[in-house]
Amino acid sequence: MTSSFGCRTTMSLASSDLTELLELWEQLNLTDHDNLTHVETLLCSGSVRHPAFLYVLSVLYIFIFLVGLAANALVVWVNLRSGWTHYETHLYVLNLAMADLCVVGTLPIWVTSLLWGGHWPFGEAVCKLTHLVFSVNLFSSIFFLTCMSVDRYLSITHFADAPDSRKKKVARRLICVLVWLLALVASVPDTYFLQVVKSTHYNGAVCRPVYPSHNPREWMVGIQLSFIVLGFAIPFPVIAIFYLLLAAAIPPSSDQERRVSRRIILTYIVVFLVCWLPFHGILLLDTFSLLNVLPFSCSLENFLDMALHLTQCFSLVHCCINPILYNFLNRNYRYDLMKAFIFKYSTKTGLARLINASHVSETEYSAMAMDNSLPL
Repeated sequence: MTSSFGCRTTMSLASSDLTELLELWEQLNLTDHDNLTHVETLLCSGSVRHPAFLYVLSVLYIFIFLVGLAANALVVWVNLRSGWTHYETHLYVLNLAMADLCVVGTLPIWVTSLLWGGHWPFGEAVCKLTHLVFSVNLFSSIFFLTCMSVDRYLSITHFADAPDSRKKKVARRLICVLVWLLALVASVPDTYFLQVVKSTHYNGAVCRPVYPSHNPREWMVGIQLSFIVLGFAIPFPVIAIFYLLLAAAIPPSSDQERRVSRRIILTYIVVFLVCWLPFHGILLLDTFSLLNVLPFSCSLENFLDMALHLTQCFSLVHCCINPILYNFLNRNYRYDLMKAFIFKYSTKTGLARLINASHVSETEYSAMAMDNSLPL
């Protein structure tokens, strides 16, 4: 089975064609037994190339693009305008918004490919560059969510009374740099093998990875497993464990406030799980199919092909939800937002000065969060 846009390990969005299956299996250089088994794929119906399905996917991606672009651009603008360097705990949030903004920013290119029936009209340089930008920022988004869960727990439990030190600021900035570097390293292998290949079965070219001919299936399986491990198997347990520890460590306050705080923390965990588990579950099944762990059938191939498209689309909803969870629920962020859009023109009423007075230092902000039982 071919993946959308030829890359199983990333959110590539162009459609596959059954005729491309023949090209793929020829590249895989399978044994006679494997060829006898998987050549039956040519008899399967290519439901994923149905125009209605492609249009539905395009509409969903356009919606994610518009919402994600507006929400994350607003977060970046407000943080930069309000002097985000005064809130070092928000450094991860700013980087998260920038990463999500870059992810959704590539969607129009993938949508164009979808509307062209899976063809790639932009050339190989754009193929590699767009894929790299998308993949790096997607990994970064997941990694920053992981860092935030650890940082918030440590800030509340171990460093709540610690002064606002330069070492803490430098450490967070260094972590952000390391996150971007790790995301780049994780994205390079699959991007390196991307090529724009002219199809011999229909007019048009496709952008997909072409792995070394002596072991292409091993490369494909290895990259898919690395995406599952780095994108879910490691981040989700870390996020879940540290947020659960944070929920248990919330300082005593009114029962209502503690319930609200714990619901918000539970929302962080559930949203990440709901958005990413379906895609990684399908990707794991697809890996088992590549390894012949699952017996071949047309129904399985068609299910995996369509499910990969749908679940990868659903996973990108996370780029739209992140600004709400990690910014709009933040009281200081709401103050900055109101100041930017309302109080900027209300200096005569004194409201702008009131909002300016609401800004607090990082230490004061941590204390306020603890007092309100809201680790935001």
